[in-house]
Amino acid sequence: ELQHGRVSMFACLGYIVPEYFRWPGFCSPSEGVKFADLPNGFAAAAKIPGLGVLQILAFVGTIEVFNLQSPTGKYAGDYEGYGAFGLPGGKPIADVAKKEKSLLAEINNGRLAMMAIMGMWFQNGLTGSAWGDWALYTDSPLRAAPDFSKELGACPPLGFWDPLGLSAYSDPEFADSQFRRRRVIELQHGRVSMFACLGYIVPEYFRWPGFCSPSEGVKFADLPNGFAAAAKIPGLGVLQILAFVGTIEIFNLQATPGKYAGDYEGYGAFGLPGGKPIADVAKKEKSLLAEINNGRLAMMAIMGMWFQNGLTG
Repeated sequence: ELQHGRVSMFACLGYIVPEYFRWPGFCSPSEGVKFADLPNGFAAAAKIPGLGVLQILAFVGTIEVFNLQSPTGKYAGDYEGYGAFGLPGGKPIADVAKKEKSLLAEINNGRLAMMAIMGMWFQNGLTGSAWGDWALYTDSPLRAAPDFSKELGACPPLGFWDPLGLSAYSDPEFADSQFRRRRVIELQHGRVSMFACLGYIVPEYFRWPGFCSPSEGVKFADLPNGFAAAAKIPGLGVLQILAFVGTIEIFNLQATPGKYAGDYEGYGAFGLPGGKPIADVAKKEKSLLAEINNGRLAMMAIMGMWFQNGLTG
């Protein structure tokens, strides 16, 4: 890890420094190659003379064989004859606390450098330049995709978060339709989850008086909370629930939403049938964003309740 981290730190410097400074004169006088002639990044490999490549390999091999094969001291990567900063013959750090702090910093900086150099390699390979503009990556599958970063729900701290690239399609219209479809599904699941959370919480403090099913003699007070209630609901009650959900799903939720996902014609604020919509655009979008985020929280919350219910009874 230390060796890879050290090499990565040098590699990162090798990408960064040539952007601001080049040695004057010749890299190879015999070949007539100046330092200024060497491009940055992968392209430099084709410009380095063959003897130069051999020199690099010989230097690395010498370090690897004669130095890095020797046993380390008390601390990993601490070789005899090398002092602070890995300088041959350099003076070591005598203060133990300072030495361990410096070694910890080296490990963490090396880890960061390993991630950084991989990012630089990818950028170099995809854009053709060490610090290339991503606009040069013309083959990107995201190139034709619509910009969803301004959509409702793309909010801090993650913004538009799509690590699996599920919204990336070569056809922009199809990408947009898939995003809308998934946003509608997200809203539906969030709305159901908010009701489900209320269904777990409210019965702990309030029960309707009287009978849930007079014909079966089942009172609301007789119904336990959580999964156990499923076995107590009469069969006709289950059919009523399924019929209600099916009616909503078939006759309402299959309709085409308006400008905003989940905004169906004939339904106003809070999803009330025949309700008055929110006319103020800013207030409407603030309310819709709150609904999306509350729905996301409710989806996580109801899963937690289910696990707790299932595991504790």
